[in-house]
Amino acid sequence: ARSGHPEKRALPACRSPESLPGLLTVCLLLPTCASKAGPAFKPNILLIMADDLGIGDLGCYGNDTLRTPNIDRLAEEGVRLTQHLAAAPVCTPSRAAFLTGRHALRSGMDATHGYRVLRWNGGSGGLPQNETTFARILQRQGYATGLIGKWHQGVNCESRTDHCHHPLNHGFDYFYGMPFTLVSECHPGWPPQVAVALGGRLWLSTQMMALGVLTVAAGKTLGLISVPWKFVWGAASLVLLFFGSWFASLGFVRRWNCILMRNHDVVEQPMALESTARLLSGEALSFIQRHKPGPFLLFVSLLHVHVPLMTTKEFQGKSQHGLYGDNVEEMDGLVGDILNAIEEHGLKNTTLTYFTSDHGGHLEAIDGHVQLGGWNGIYRGGKGMGGWEGGIRVPGIFRWPGVLPAGRVIQEPTSLMDIFPTVVQLGGGQVPQDRVIDGRSLVPLLQGEAEHSAHEFLFHYCGEHLHAARWHDKDSGRLWKVHYVTPRLHPEGAGACYGHGLCPCSGPGVTHHDPPLLFDLSGDPSEAQPLAPGSEPLYGAVLARVEQAVREHRRTLSPVPPQLSPGRIAWKPWLQPCCGHFPFCSCSQDPALREA
Repeated sequence: ARSGHPEKRALPACRSPESLPGLLTVCLLLPTCASKAGPAFKPNILLIMADDLGIGDLGCYGNDTLRTPNIDRLAEEGVRLTQHLAAAPVCTPSRAAFLTGRHALRSGMDATHGYRVLRWNGGSGGLPQNETTFARILQRQGYATGLIGKWHQGVNCESRTDHCHHPLNHGFDYFYGMPFTLVSECHPGWPPQVAVALGGRLWLSTQMMALGVLTVAAGKTLGLISVPWKFVWGAASLVLLFFGSWFASLGFVRRWNCILMRNHDVVEQPMALESTARLLSGEALSFIQRHKPGPFLLFVSLLHVHVPLMTTKEFQGKSQHGLYGDNVEEMDGLVGDILNAIEEHGLKNTTLTYFTSDHGGHLEAIDGHVQLGGWNGIYRGGKGMGGWEGGIRVPGIFRWPGVLPAGRVIQEPTSLMDIFPTVVQLGGGQVPQDRVIDGRSLVPLLQGEAEHSAHEFLFHYCGEHLHAARWHDKDSGRLWKVHYVTPRLHPEGAGACYGHGLCPCSGPGVTHHDPPLLFDLSGDPSEAQPLAPGSEPLYGAVLARVEQAVREHRRTLSPVPPQLSPGRIAWKPWLQPCCGHFPFCSCSQDPALREA
């Protein structure tokens, strides 16, 4: 089949290939074309998610110095959302909410003890088995489902091979990619990241335990404490063992975290980052080739543009913004390869394509004076900040020629959690009725059948803490934003928490506002001018209405086992995915695959 024309396959009687786009629209809108199972036609669904991409990095969102022609073309041919919002400002909880349509707190996938993301492949935390992803529902509807790229939702629970959190246990038929996420250790030339983040805490714990042992030893020597010397030496040995274990393990970060898997098998450990992008692209194109008769769901979860910004020679030095700009432009090239494959296989008109990022750009990612993180446009803040727009406002682009209008721009509040019910509806499934689903189907809004978003209120968390809430007053058209907690930026007057990996969610690094800060995003999207009772007549009424909505929202939350607790975050050797002999796990891709 030629580009732009659907494959020759069994079609419902209500359509023919020539009139497919128009009839698809009719079928989606008329009740007679749909049953309880959903629409008569099931489109292919292609979801592409970047990692740490700033909304201001794309041409279609106002950037005129970075070249992103493929993503810009996607926006020209489809619908672009300008107020698309992540449910969390860091990777693990944002992706959990995206996959399930639920705030990450509902599945235990957000911070309750200060840990905000999964730290090791060998931890026991992850997306619980009782959570339902859109992949699982579409799998039951006859879709071939695949995930290529980053997962970061856990692997094992009790043994190295139980794979309880693995993508194949959450509705995906095929997985190729990183079960974890990129960290600086994945590139041997970059300074360590995990060692810095964890080493300080572990060293402090070691010092405290050593001080305790020395105190007991001193008490024993002076006759103040009556304990056997065997106990003192045993405690000292345990402290030494604890220190030796964590200190040695930090040297294995790359080998244990930077791995590639195909389905249940580790195929590269540690991964050769310089060729990973090409391998992932090839796997995506191969999946499309294998499943072009459809219907298929393909989730391409890119490693770009997360540090350490491994960029192939083809794109190095090509952009105006250094290594980060090079990485963005390479990412756009990868997206272009996938879009070209869709068109070459004649699937463009029968495929819903979606592009986004998991949260805002990482402002604190710097090397001296060189910026290694993204640009969030006019929006304040960035990755890690649960309230400020720069941490949660992300690109949102949909394309389905003939069904969705080309070049349309929607300025209504929408969420990454909305992808769950949208995909489920288009795939002919049913949204679960036994749990709270926070997302709302975007189909009516995208097609122009609804004037406003289904969201009146949206709630913005940083870990377990509610930092902000927004109210879309549809009668007046005004969009209010209330901040209860904001991070204390460092140094004072800066736009991020420089000197720290990310801004904190709680503790001395945040400010609690009483009364809360109030902004009118309708006229102040940069959140530059907080309102006051003297400047805004509706000040008190807005705060009261939002507070009522917050109370109602909190009544829907139920306690669940925390997946990011210290016990689940901790590295456990018996859970570590490994090929070869533990702990010196080692294997590499078939050289023929790397040279292909």
